[in-house]
Amino acid sequence: MTKVVHRVCAVAVMIAALTATGAALAQKKYGPGASDTEIKLGQSLPYSGPLSALGLVGKAEQAYFRMLNDTQGGINGRKVTLLSLDDGYSPPKTVEMTRQLVEKEQVLAIFSTLGTPTNTAIHRYLNQKKVPHLFILSGAAKWNDPANHPWTMMGMPAYRTEAGVYAKHILKTRPTARIAVLVQNDDFGRDYLEGFKAALGDKAKTMIVAEATYESTDPTVESQMIQLQNSGADVLFNIALGKHQSMAIRKAGEGGWKPQIYVPAGASSIPGVLRPAGAENAVGATTVALGKIPGDPQWDSDPGMKAYFAFMQKYLPGENPLDGSASGGYGYGALLAHVLQRCGDDLSRENVLSKAASVQAFVGPLALPGVVVNTAPDSYLPYRQLRLQRFDGTTYKVLDDVLGD
Repeated sequence: MTKVVHRVCAVAVMIAALTATGAALAQKKYGPGASDTEIKLGQSLPYSGPLSALGLVGKAEQAYFRMLNDTQGGINGRKVTLLSLDDGYSPPKTVEMTRQLVEKEQVLAIFSTLGTPTNTAIHRYLNQKKVPHLFILSGAAKWNDPANHPWTMMGMPAYRTEAGVYAKHILKTRPTARIAVLVQNDDFGRDYLEGFKAALGDKAKTMIVAEATYESTDPTVESQMIQLQNSGADVLFNIALGKHQSMAIRKAGEGGWKPQIYVPAGASSIPGVLRPAGAENAVGATTVALGKIPGDPQWDSDPGMKAYFAFMQKYLPGENPLDGSASGGYGYGALLAHVLQRCGDDLSRENVLSKAASVQAFVGPLALPGVVVNTAPDSYLPYRQLRLQRFDGTTYKVLDDVLGD
């Protein structure tokens, strides 16, 4: 009888163990690109072309996941692979690269694709395929549209929110300003301009005294800057990116024009944009502040900054750690890692989207005090309030103003 009891108990223990194992296995759920050992992600960025300097964002994001793989075994025991392809900031090329990533490489999600025209070329395709299109580097208003395009989510301040902050700062500090605007002639530029004018309200008609546009393929913006300077404006809002931002600031300085300059966050890199423009020409340039500035002495003892410099030294030793594209990529990598960590063993595309749309007060590794990321199923805007910073010829100094919606 005792032997029978022992056998029954042994069988019961075995059944319980198998049941527990089966339950554990049943809880795991994988979409394309995910397995017990790997999470495969994709992106395309301009490693060539007019915005090639911004390709450093992707290099830093890839390096961030390499660091997690080395130091933590990846995320929830799975190594992360980020496939990053060159689209040259050309929408047709972005379509080609994205299709390759989704259909051939079978990635779980598309992450951090840069640019309004490039993301415009792929977002309908990705929504039709129900592929998470996460934390893209474009703040166009159309990306906050969870009702119609729920699979696409911006990762930076909305252009209109950011432009509105500049307008409010001008109204507060220079209520009689004469404003000139240089605008990239695409959705990126138009979104900024619309947000800027909306925040100025009725005063936009009298305060904005000159506007000039350029194409992203234009070799220079010299004629546009001459036109704007001749307007007599004392404030310049440069809604320009990459080399065109540098050329605009340089031309203003060379012409002896010293307006108060505002630049978008995507064109605020000190080594990538301001120094090529001539640091002396860029003194006073003002932009939004989301993170601590690498190289600013006030953060020398900051633990997050120390970790960032150690990361750059080990994983991107050939790149400039002071470049905002590197620190930005580091922060975006941390944000996506946070989302994937919360997914646990449910790495279906639906759950990845659900977790990305429910981020609560995420503090990035280099975030300024009070700057957090929040998302919700009915609003994908990651930032609601922003701080401003001003270039002093060497680094940015954060202003006291906290402005936003």
